[in-house]
Amino acid sequence: MSFRLTKITTRTGDDGSTGLGDGVRTTKNQMQIWVLGDLDELNSTLGVLLTEPMADCVAQKLKHIQNDLFDLGGELSIPTHRIVTDSQLIALDGWISEFNDALPPLKEFILPGGCRAAAQCHVSRTVCRRAERNVVTLAQDEDVSPLAIQYLNRLSDLLFILARLLNHNAAIPDTLWQRHP
Repeated sequence: MSFRLTKITTRTGDDGSTGLGDGVRTTKNQMQIWVLGDLDELNSTLGVLLTEPMADCVAQKLKHIQNDLFDLGGELSIPTHRIVTDSQLIALDGWISEFNDALPPLKEFILPGGCRAAAQCHVSRTVCRRAERNVVTLAQDEDVSPLAIQYLNRLSDLLFILARLLNHNAAIPDTLWQRHP
């Protein structure tokens, strides 16, 4: 189904091409490769976030999400292949409700920031939004499962909520947007 690298330096990409999950070669500037790069970057930002102190239940969910992102990348690297399932989307919805219920109601727009973990979570959220936009663009020309777009949309919502939760758990209030008169 997919090819696994046993040797990292292959030199096969020196010509500006790369291999997809099914072994097909394509240029590195194709939207599909942009999307895979976005997912890799998102996963890496979550890895940085996981170096920060946080509740174990949050860390475990972030690690679960990192695996989901590998599933999503695998799906998008093999045209018409489906890996992401409804259960992964349902899990995100459950976590959104669980963590949002632990927070005071949001009454104003907030700015990214607060404790270091929350700020990093906001960075992950913005990378997630970019990945989502690029998956939507990819779906205009390629067969992309609607679950891929839905998953990233929900994940960005969850990351916003987690940023608030990380600040809440650190006893740091949300930084409210100050409107100019």
